[in-house]
Amino acid sequence: EKRSVTQIEKNGYPDSIYINAAKIFQGIHTEKNKDRMLVQYGDNSESPMMAFKDEHSRRVSYELAFNALKYQDLLEQILLDSSAYPCYSIPDELTSLLVVMLYDLQDRKFQERKIFDGEELVAEVQEVGDYLYRYTTKLAAALARCRIKHDALSIEYFVPETIWKQEQRASALPLCVWINTFKISLEDAIKDLEMKGLTKVESVSDFDHYTFAVDQHCHDVLVFPSSLREELLNLDLFTDCKLLLQ
Repeated sequence: EKRSVTQIEKNGYPDSIYINAAKIFQGIHTEKNKDRMLVQYGDNSESPMMAFKDEHSRRVSYELAFNALKYQDLLEQILLDSSAYPCYSIPDELTSLLVVMLYDLQDRKFQERKIFDGEELVAEVQEVGDYLYRYTTKLAAALARCRIKHDALSIEYFVPETIWKQEQRASALPLCVWINTFKISLEDAIKDLEMKGLTKVESVSDFDHYTFAVDQHCHDVLVFPSSLREELLNLDLFTDCKLLLQ
Protein backbone atom coordinates (compact mmCIF):
# COMPACT_ATOMS: atom_id res chain seq x y z
CA GLU A 1 0.00 0.00 0.00
CA LYS A 2 2.84 2.35 0.81
CA ARG A 3 4.33 1.69 -2.63
CA SER A 4 1.01 2.40 -4.35
CA VAL A 5 0.76 5.80 -2.63
CA THR A 6 4.22 6.76 -3.85
CA GLN A 7 3.42 5.53 -7.34
CA ILE A 8 0.26 7.63 -7.57
CA GLU A 9 2.10 10.77 -6.55
CA LYS A 10 4.72 10.28 -9.26
CA ASN A 11 2.30 9.52 -12.08
CA GLY A 12 -0.68 11.71 -11.41
CA TYR A 13 -3.89 10.89 -9.54
CA PRO A 14 -7.09 8.92 -10.06
CA ASP A 15 -9.85 10.83 -11.83
CA SER A 16 -11.84 11.25 -8.61
CA ILE A 17 -8.97 13.24 -7.05
CA TYR A 18 -9.05 15.78 -9.90
CA ILE A 19 -12.84 16.11 -9.73
CA ASN A 20 -12.81 16.74 -5.98
CA ALA A 21 -9.81 19.08 -6.14
CA ALA A 22 -11.54 21.09 -8.88
CA LYS A 23 -14.70 21.31 -6.78
CA ILE A 24 -12.67 22.56 -3.80
CA PHE A 25 -10.74 25.02 -5.97
CA GLN A 26 -13.99 26.37 -7.45
CA GLY A 27 -15.05 27.40 -3.97
CA ILE A 28 -11.77 29.05 -2.94
CA HIS A 29 -10.29 30.52 -6.14
CA THR A 30 -9.59 34.24 -6.23
CA GLU A 31 -12.40 36.24 -7.80
CA LYS A 32 -11.00 39.10 -9.87
CA ASN A 33 -12.44 42.42 -10.95
CA LYS A 34 -14.28 42.28 -14.24
CA ASP A 35 -11.64 44.41 -15.98
CA ARG A 36 -8.99 41.79 -15.01
CA MET A 37 -11.12 38.69 -15.51
CA LEU A 38 -9.54 37.04 -18.56
CA VAL A 39 -10.26 33.46 -17.45
CA GLN A 40 -13.90 32.65 -16.77
CA TYR A 41 -14.96 30.24 -14.03
CA GLY A 42 -18.49 28.99 -14.56
CA ASP A 43 -20.86 27.86 -11.84
CA ASN A 44 -20.49 24.15 -11.10
CA SER A 45 -22.10 24.35 -7.65
CA GLU A 46 -24.63 21.69 -8.62
CA SER A 47 -22.01 19.08 -9.51
CA PRO A 48 -21.40 16.79 -6.52
CA MET A 49 -18.04 15.79 -5.11
CA MET A 50 -17.12 12.13 -5.45
CA ALA A 51 -16.77 10.08 -2.28
CA PHE A 52 -13.24 10.12 -0.87
CA LYS A 53 -11.74 6.64 -1.04
CA ASP A 54 -9.80 7.20 2.19
CA GLU A 55 -8.10 9.87 4.26
CA HIS A 56 -5.13 9.96 1.89
CA SER A 57 -7.43 10.77 -1.04
CA ARG A 58 -9.05 13.55 0.96
CA ARG A 59 -5.67 15.06 1.89
CA VAL A 60 -4.34 14.87 -1.67
CA SER A 61 -7.52 16.48 -3.08
CA TYR A 62 -7.21 19.45 -0.73
CA GLU A 63 -3.46 19.80 -1.33
CA LEU A 64 -3.98 19.80 -5.10
CA ALA A 65 -6.73 22.43 -4.82
CA PHE A 66 -4.67 24.70 -2.57
CA ASN A 67 -1.59 24.35 -4.78
CA ALA A 68 -3.70 25.47 -7.74
CA LEU A 69 -4.88 28.42 -5.63
CA LYS A 70 -1.30 29.41 -4.75
CA TYR A 71 -0.35 29.55 -8.43
CA GLN A 72 -3.69 30.67 -9.86
CA ASP A 73 -2.28 33.80 -11.53
CA LEU A 74 0.63 31.87 -13.07
CA LEU A 75 -1.57 29.02 -14.28
CA GLU A 76 -4.05 31.42 -15.87
CA GLN A 77 -1.18 33.25 -17.57
CA ILE A 78 0.19 29.97 -18.95
CA LEU A 79 -3.23 29.04 -20.36
CA LEU A 80 -3.57 32.44 -22.04
CA ASP A 81 0.01 32.70 -23.35
CA SER A 82 -0.12 29.19 -24.82
CA SER A 83 -3.48 29.87 -26.52
CA ALA A 84 -4.88 26.83 -24.71
CA TYR A 85 -7.51 29.24 -23.35
CA PRO A 86 -10.12 30.21 -24.32
CA CYS A 87 -11.14 26.71 -25.31
CA TYR A 88 -14.57 26.51 -26.88
CA SER A 89 -14.83 22.72 -26.55
CA ILE A 90 -14.52 22.92 -22.75
CA PRO A 91 -17.29 24.86 -20.94
CA ASP A 92 -16.55 27.47 -18.25
CA GLU A 93 -17.94 25.04 -15.67
CA LEU A 94 -14.79 22.93 -16.22
CA THR A 95 -12.28 25.80 -15.98
CA SER A 96 -11.48 24.87 -12.38
CA LEU A 97 -10.71 21.33 -13.52
CA LEU A 98 -8.55 22.74 -16.32
CA VAL A 99 -6.50 24.83 -13.86
CA VAL A 100 -6.12 22.04 -11.30
CA MET A 101 -5.01 19.55 -13.93
CA LEU A 102 -2.60 22.09 -15.44
CA TYR A 103 -0.93 22.53 -12.05
CA ASP A 104 -0.48 18.76 -11.79
CA LEU A 105 0.74 18.50 -15.39
CA GLN A 106 3.55 21.04 -14.85
CA ASP A 107 4.35 19.40 -11.51
CA ARG A 108 4.93 16.15 -13.44
CA LYS A 109 7.24 18.04 -15.83
CA PHE A 110 4.55 17.74 -18.54
CA GLN A 111 4.82 13.95 -18.64
CA GLU A 112 1.75 11.92 -19.62
CA ARG A 113 -0.43 10.71 -16.77
CA LYS A 114 -0.73 7.00 -16.03
CA ILE A 115 -4.13 5.33 -15.82
CA PHE A 116 -4.21 2.93 -12.87
CA ASP A 117 -5.69 -0.56 -12.93
CA GLY A 118 -9.26 -0.62 -11.68
CA GLU A 119 -9.54 3.17 -11.72
CA GLU A 120 -13.01 4.65 -12.18
CA LEU A 121 -12.64 6.95 -15.19
CA VAL A 122 -14.54 10.24 -15.36
CA ALA A 123 -15.37 11.57 -18.83
CA GLU A 124 -14.69 15.24 -17.95
CA VAL A 125 -11.26 14.42 -16.53
CA GLN A 126 -10.33 12.37 -19.59
CA GLU A 127 -11.51 15.18 -21.88
CA VAL A 128 -9.57 17.93 -20.07
CA GLY A 129 -6.49 15.72 -19.69
CA ASP A 130 -6.41 14.89 -23.41
CA TYR A 131 -6.89 18.55 -24.27
CA LEU A 132 -4.01 19.73 -22.06
CA TYR A 133 -1.74 17.01 -23.36
CA ARG A 134 -2.31 18.19 -26.93
CA TYR A 135 -0.98 21.58 -25.83
CA THR A 136 1.96 20.19 -23.81
CA THR A 137 4.70 21.83 -25.88
CA LYS A 138 3.00 25.24 -25.93
CA LEU A 139 2.16 25.07 -22.21
CA ALA A 140 5.75 24.17 -21.29
CA ALA A 141 7.04 26.99 -23.51
CA ALA A 142 4.66 29.49 -21.89
CA LEU A 143 5.89 28.47 -18.42
CA ALA A 144 9.50 28.80 -19.56
CA ARG A 145 8.83 32.31 -20.91
CA CYS A 146 7.28 33.35 -17.58
CA ARG A 147 10.27 32.06 -15.66
CA ILE A 148 12.75 33.76 -18.01
CA LYS A 149 10.84 37.04 -17.85
CA HIS A 150 10.95 37.03 -14.05
CA ASP A 151 14.37 35.35 -13.74
CA ALA A 152 12.71 32.63 -11.65
CA LEU A 153 14.52 29.35 -11.00
CA SER A 154 11.25 27.64 -10.02
CA ILE A 155 7.54 28.37 -9.83
CA GLU A 156 7.88 29.04 -6.09
CA TYR A 157 8.89 32.56 -7.16
CA PHE A 158 5.27 33.18 -8.19
CA VAL A 159 3.69 32.41 -4.80
CA PRO A 160 1.97 35.60 -3.51
CA GLU A 161 3.93 37.17 -0.65
CA THR A 162 1.08 36.81 1.87
CA ILE A 163 0.81 33.06 1.20
CA TRP A 164 4.61 32.68 1.24
CA LYS A 165 4.78 34.27 4.71
CA GLN A 166 1.97 32.04 5.97
CA GLU A 167 3.79 28.96 4.69
CA GLN A 168 7.03 30.07 6.31
CA ARG A 169 5.27 30.42 9.65
CA ALA A 170 3.47 27.10 9.26
CA SER A 171 6.64 25.26 8.24
CA ALA A 172 8.28 26.26 11.52
CA LEU A 173 5.51 24.77 13.66
CA PRO A 174 5.85 21.19 14.97
CA LEU A 175 3.46 18.58 13.55
CA CYS A 176 0.81 17.28 15.95
CA VAL A 177 -0.41 13.74 15.32
CA TRP A 178 -3.33 11.95 16.98
CA ILE A 179 -2.97 8.28 17.83
CA ASN A 180 -6.01 6.36 16.60
CA THR A 181 -6.44 4.24 19.72
CA PHE A 182 -9.08 2.13 17.98
CA LYS A 183 -6.25 0.74 15.84
CA ILE A 184 -3.04 1.09 17.84
CA SER A 185 -1.92 1.85 21.38
CA LEU A 186 0.52 4.59 22.39
CA GLU A 187 3.13 1.98 23.31
CA ASP A 188 2.84 0.13 19.98
CA ALA A 189 2.93 3.40 18.03
CA ILE A 190 6.15 4.42 19.79
CA LYS A 191 7.65 0.97 19.23
CA ASP A 192 6.75 1.06 15.51
CA LEU A 193 8.24 4.54 15.07
CA GLU A 194 11.45 3.53 16.83
CA MET A 195 11.72 0.45 14.58
CA LYS A 196 11.52 2.86 11.63
CA GLY A 197 14.54 4.79 12.91
CA LEU A 198 12.95 7.62 14.87
CA THR A 199 14.04 8.49 18.40
CA LYS A 200 11.68 9.47 21.21
CA VAL A 201 12.80 12.57 23.10
CA GLU A 202 11.40 14.31 26.14
CA SER A 203 10.20 17.57 24.57
CA VAL A 204 10.12 19.72 21.44
CA SER A 205 13.25 21.54 22.64
CA ASP A 206 15.18 18.27 22.19
CA PHE A 207 14.14 17.83 18.53
CA ASP A 208 16.64 16.75 15.94
CA HIS A 209 15.46 15.61 12.50
CA TYR A 210 14.35 11.99 13.12
CA THR A 211 12.83 12.53 16.54
CA PHE A 212 9.41 12.80 18.15
CA ALA A 213 7.88 13.45 21.55
CA VAL A 214 4.67 12.62 23.40
CA ASP A 215 2.59 15.73 24.05
CA GLN A 216 2.93 16.71 27.70
CA HIS A 217 -0.80 17.47 28.10
CA CYS A 218 -2.47 14.99 25.70
CA HIS A 219 -0.95 11.53 25.93
CA ASP A 220 -2.65 10.33 22.74
CA VAL A 221 -0.86 13.02 20.72
CA LEU A 222 2.65 12.79 19.28
CA VAL A 223 4.68 15.77 18.11
CA PHE A 224 7.22 15.71 15.24
CA PRO A 225 9.55 18.23 13.58
CA SER A 226 7.85 19.89 10.59
CA SER A 227 10.68 18.74 8.30
CA LEU A 228 9.40 15.15 8.61
CA ARG A 229 5.96 15.88 7.13
CA GLU A 230 6.27 14.16 3.74
CA GLU A 231 8.20 11.17 5.08
CA LEU A 232 5.65 10.64 7.85
CA LEU A 233 2.65 10.76 5.54
CA ASN A 234 4.11 7.92 3.46
CA LEU A 235 4.51 5.61 6.47
CA ASP A 236 2.05 2.74 6.78
CA LEU A 237 1.07 4.12 10.19
CA PHE A 238 -0.53 7.04 8.35
CA THR A 239 -1.82 5.24 5.27
CA ASP A 240 -3.48 2.72 7.63
CA CYS A 241 -4.93 5.65 9.66
CA LYS A 242 -3.28 4.49 12.85
CA LEU A 243 -1.80 7.97 13.16
CA LEU A 244 -3.75 11.05 12.03
CA LEU A 245 -2.17 14.40 11.24
CA GLN A 246 -3.86 17.21 13.14
